[in-house]
Order: sequence, then structure tokens, then C-alpha cells
Amino acid sequence: IVSLCVQKYSHVSLAGNKDPRAYYRTKTWWVGLLLTVLGEVAIFVSYAFAPLSLVAPLGAVSVIASSILGFVFLREKWKPKEFVRRYIVSFIGCALTAGGTYLFVTFGPNSHEKLSAENIVKHVIGWPVLLYLLLEIIAFCLLLYFYKQRNATYLVVIVLLVSLLGSVTAITVKAVSGMAVLSVQGNLQLTYPIFYVMLVCMVATVVFQASFLSQASSLYDSSLITSVNYILSTAFAIIAGAVFYLEFNHESVLHICMFLLGCVICFLGVFLVTQNKRKTKAFEPYVTMDMMQGIPTIHDKGRAVQPDYNGSFSYGTLVNSESVIPAALPAVPEQVSAFPGGTPVARSAAFKQD
Repeated sequence: IVSLCVQKYSHVSLAGNKDPRAYYRTKTWWVGLLLTVLGEVAIFVSYAFAPLSLVAPLGAVSVIASSILGFVFLREKWKPKEFVRRYIVSFIGCALTAGGTYLFVTFGPNSHEKLSAENIVKHVIGWPVLLYLLLEIIAFCLLLYFYKQRNATYLVVIVLLVSLLGSVTAITVKAVSGMAVLSVQGNLQLTYPIFYVMLVCMVATVVFQASFLSQASSLYDSSLITSVNYILSTAFAIIAGAVFYLEFNHESVLHICMFLLGCVICFLGVFLVTQNKRKTKAFEPYVTMDMMQGIPTIHDKGRAVQPDYNGSFSYGTLVNSESVIPAALPAVPEQVSAFPGGTPVARSAAFKQD
């Protein structure tokens, strides 16, 4: 989160100072990139030392951190009533997220095994894992069919595809991380084929997740995608950890119920925080003037971005991308009307623009 704020500061500084340099030529952007890499490496290594069901929900901490940093670095001034109205939901969401995080960390699974290649192979060939993978493949194929063939571009469908892939990613990341840590400690695991199978699956699922998320971001609001994706991905990751790594086998019913309660509270908090965003402006009508006929056309439906219109100018645009000169309005002959007394008055047509 700090790395994202640093990189955002780099972009804002360049724009505010009208600096012609590219963003990748600034030191602050590279510092942010370095922090991003360090953070991702730390998350990757953490899978080797803690249960999957405990690491996956901790992504909610980043939501709290981003809300706090966004509030600290916000430079706008608010009146007390506006401040309370704007941030009260975020404060409630952060409080719920923190409380839920405390519950699932306190009552989460504590057992953890060393993930050698032999142990991973035993987990893979177990019938619970094979049944889980079979059901997941069937569900993924059905959702992909409705998404591609039936044009079911609902957010839930797209995020479910991402979450199903994410559960496989979580399994493979934990396996690769565990074997890599054991190799660094002296027990070499890189000679086993299962390591490279897990590595290929990890990279492939990450790439396809990024593709589906990119498609979702072009259709829906990013805050809604964030909350739904976190909830579904975390839920499937917990299920994957329970089935593949048997993380809840030695836990009591009370601990499992409190863990699930903490996850639900955390999900609610994340939803409140991500949904408390400023709404984007709705589409506003605009007018285009046909250059050849001089006929104004009002566009009251369509995209928020004005579409290209050949041979026309759009009111409100700053740049004429077509580099053409507006055509002169057609001349209207003068009309002469007689008034009592015989004095002629010349009247010309008046063109009014709104």
C-alpha cells in the first residue's frame, strides 16, 4: 500500500509541476516499484510459514491501510457535517475489518506442515483433492460457457471465474513457496517434477486471472470489483486450504465457528469500505453541429465519453482532432416588410446557440 501511494505521488508531482519527464525516470516511482516487489516477495514467503486459510483473509489489512493513508494524505478541506457524512461508513468498515481480522487470526488454524515434494504429491493424489479439482473444473467450464457463448457478462460470473482460478493459485503458491524455502534451508526440492508442475500452474492461473479482471474492470466499477473479488477469492482460498492441506482437521468446532464469524465480519467491513467511494458523474447530454447542414443534434443517451463524429464539432471539446475549419452558415436573403407609413425595415435571420 505504501508503494502504491509513493507511485501515485510520483505521477501527481509530475502532473502538478508540468514536468515533461516520463514517470519511469523519477526516483520516487522506482522506490515505489521496489517496495511493491518487496511486499509481494514477503507475501509469497509467508505462505511457507503459515496456513493458507490464515494468510488469504489477511488481504483485508491492505484495505484498512489504504483507507487510513488515503485519509491522511487527502488535502481537501471538509466541514464537520460533511466529514462525518463522508467518512463515518469508512470508519465503521475499518472497525469491522479490524475486529474480524482479530477473530480469524486468534481462532484460525495453527497446525502447519513442511511442504516437501513428497507431502505435496500425497495431497495431490488424495481423493478429496481430486474430487475438489473435478468439481472446480466442471464449475469453471460451465461458467466459461455462459460467459463466452451466452454473453452472461454479470459481475458475479466473471469474479467466480477469477475466484476458481485464484483457489488453484493459492494452492500452487503455497506449494512453490514451501519447496523453495526448504531448498534454501538445505533440503533441495527443485529436482522434483512436482515443483515445476506447480510453478507452471501458478503462472498460468495468475495470467488468466489478470485477463478476467481486466475484462471486469471495463464493465463495472473498480470498488465493486474489489469487494466482490476479495470476498469470493478469500472464501475459495479457505476452502482450498481446508481440502488440499487439511488445515482444519485438528481444530475444534468452536474455533472453526469463531474463525468463520471473523471472516464474515471482515467481509462486511471490506464491503463498506470499498463501497464508500464518490460516485462518478452520470452521462450528461451534449450537442453536435453537422458542418454541412448546420443542423444541431442532441445526444442524450450513450457513453460518458463523446464518440468521434466525422465532419462535426462537439460542444465542450477543447481540441479539434480533425483539423478542419467549420463551414460557413448559409446566407439568408433579407426580407422586407412594409409598415404603415411606407418605411421598409430589413430583417435578417438570427441563429441562436445554446
